[in-house]
Amino acid sequence: MSAKSETPLEVPLDMLVLQEMQLLLAEKRTALSTLRTGIAIFAFPLSVLSVLIATSKSYELREVTHWLIPLLLMNLGLVVLAVYLIQHALRRLRHYNLLIEAYKHQHARLGKLLS
Repeated sequence: MSAKSETPLEVPLDMLVLQEMQLLLAEKRTALSTLRTGIAIFAFPLSVLSVLIATSKSYELREVTHWLIPLLLMNLGLVVLAVYLIQHALRRLRHYNLLIEAYKHQHARLGKLLS
């Protein structure tokens, strides 16, 4: 069947499906960006703790405890935030991948484009 023999109702349906797929792919990019942000936030406390451990011979623990405890609590908060962002992004990525696969199976032309 050629493209000219399609009914006028099929063409807008194809455009709607392509627009929905573009929306899903944009949402997937947003989830990937959230994942990148979570990984970057997770790396910051690790680098701060590495610096503290590397310079631990330069200070007495008892003298800097009033600075160290709030810093460690802030690092713990950042780690919790990073884990949340990473888990949330992975769940969203899994969800969008399932939706994209469903669309690919429902629409043969779309499956050819995205295979």
